[in-house]
Amino acid sequence: MEYDINNLYGYKNDYSYLDEVIKNTLTLEKVQNAIFSITFVGNNEIKEINKNYRNIDKVTDVISFAFEDNNSFTNEIRVLGDIYVCIPRMIEQAESYGHSEKRELSFLIVHGLLHLLGYDHMTKDEEIVMFNKQEMILNASNIKR
Repeated sequence: MEYDINNLYGYKNDYSYLDEVIKNTLTLEKVQNAIFSITFVGNNEIKEINKNYRNIDKVTDVISFAFEDNNSFTNEIRVLGDIYVCIPRMIEQAESYGHSEKRELSFLIVHGLLHLLGYDHMTKDEEIVMFNKQEMILNASNIKR
C-alpha cells in the first residue's frame, strides 16, 4: 500500500492515526498493492472541484475520483485514485455532530476510500452496505462517535 497525504490546506492537527484507518479499510476489502492520494483542501478548492467535475456549485466534505472502472484487475499494483477532503467542512461537521475531528476525518477518509473501491450510496441498499462497512472499519480502528 502506498499513499500520499497532500496537506494543501495546512491542517495543523495530528492525523497520523489515518494510517491505521486506511490499513483497516484495505484489509477488510482484501486490497493489496494499492496506490492512491489524499488531498486536504479548503472551501474554495472543493467548491471549484465540485463545480467542474460534478456540476454542483457548492462546498462539499469529500470527493473521490476512482481510476478503476471495473473489477477485472490485471496489474499487480492497483492505482485507486484521488480523495479530496475539505478541512473546514470536516471541522464544521465534527462540531455539528458532536464528535471529534479525528472521528470525522477518519469517516471521510473511509468514505472516500470505499468510493475508490467501487462502493456507492445511490440506492438505499447500496447506502446500507457502504455505511455498515464504514462503521465496522471505524470500530475496528477504535474510533467511536
